[in-house]
Amino acid sequence: MTNAKNKEKYVNKLSLLCQENDKIEMQLYTKYQVKRGLRDENGKGVLAGLTTISTIYPDKKVNGEVVSERGELRYRGIDINELVEGFVSQNRYGFEEVAYLLLFGNLPSASELKQFKAELNARRTLPTNFVRDVIMKAPSANIMNSLARSILTLASYDEKADDISIENVLDQSLMLISVFPMIGIYAYHAYNHYDQGESMYIHNPKGDLSTAEVILKMLRPDQKYTKQEAQTLDMALVLHMEHGGGNNSTFTTRVVTSSGTDTYSTIAAALGSLKGPKHGGANIKVTKMMADMKEHLPKDYTEEDVRNYLTAVLNKQAFDHKGLIYGMGHAIYSNNDPRASIFKRYVSKLAEEKGSAASKEFELYSMVERIAPEVIAQKRKIYKGVSANIDFFSGFVYDMLGLPQELYTPIFAIARIVGWSAHRIEELVNTQKIIRPAYMEVTEDIEYVDLDER
Repeated sequence: MTNAKNKEKYVNKLSLLCQENDKIEMQLYTKYQVKRGLRDENGKGVLAGLTTISTIYPDKKVNGEVVSERGELRYRGIDINELVEGFVSQNRYGFEEVAYLLLFGNLPSASELKQFKAELNARRTLPTNFVRDVIMKAPSANIMNSLARSILTLASYDEKADDISIENVLDQSLMLISVFPMIGIYAYHAYNHYDQGESMYIHNPKGDLSTAEVILKMLRPDQKYTKQEAQTLDMALVLHMEHGGGNNSTFTTRVVTSSGTDTYSTIAAALGSLKGPKHGGANIKVTKMMADMKEHLPKDYTEEDVRNYLTAVLNKQAFDHKGLIYGMGHAIYSNNDPRASIFKRYVSKLAEEKGSAASKEFELYSMVERIAPEVIAQKRKIYKGVSANIDFFSGFVYDMLGLPQELYTPIFAIARIVGWSAHRIEELVNTQKIIRPAYMEVTEDIEYVDLDER
């Protein structure tokens, strides 16, 4: 037997021990009132901290009374719908304006916004030979891993890497917000060249451009894009930028920050969290599910055909046999994810610009969005309403924009680095204690047995 076979056999044997001895009976969680996933039986999160940065509500309340079942998202107290309407009504890109709001707590004046945009553009530069020596030397299909490796390596170029004063952390944060698009796109081009045999493009992102424009310019061989494409991507970035302190990657940011570690280590940890398919990879699952659906639907499909497919998915008879309709439901929102409602308008506009095939695809997505909650309600015992979340549409948008699937989660990270940075700074300003929740041991005490007696 080869060494590889022996190793595999040995590891498999030990893994069985892990599965046997680490298994905890589910009733013990109920017995000791442990909130699994830091959520109660109704899915409500355990209160773990306070924040002024953003909040999400399952419904709208006035004086404690529910006046609307539509979910709410607020950035620094401003309703996301009002915030979006503000820059859209003036035909402006919103990423930089909203980033300023989240980082500093106030909407910028015209002069402050101009200065902030100039600052971000000026910082879009990497150390000499960084692209060659770090990004191109070890290309990977997993761009999130490339991002994390690159961020940790950037610490080696920073003489004040371990300085956690607010001034220095803010300086580091602005740099990371600026270079995240560069690292992500360059990492993809390196992988596409060295692993896929395609041409590689290292376009300079300089110019008076929005972050969305920078991404499209660096990604595309001809550096061209339409206004509608850039506005749609900009909206995706705004809506993915922040989502309360309790989401997994932001909570990771706060936990790691509370230990007193440096910015680079903190953001690398957040990237590791976001990489998980239960967090940042959901839109890829939606895209694959929809592709599988189209393969199995008749050419002239009806609503009943779509309903039957979704029922088969829930019954673990279709797609990945996990019993999940991806892109449906959210831990907080019930009948409406406000981000999805806003984003859908841009999906429709972009599909119209892209032509009849995209418009037909959008019709299928809209049909699934309408039918899936009905199917779930019929087949599942649920404690709240179910609606499409933003992941349901974002994969479709990225596909229309020509973004490869390898970049779907990195685009999320390019947006969420703003929220992570804001929460890191808030944690440093307010909290002096390391975050350390309790775990209860449920193992019986046993006596040590000498080696020769085992």
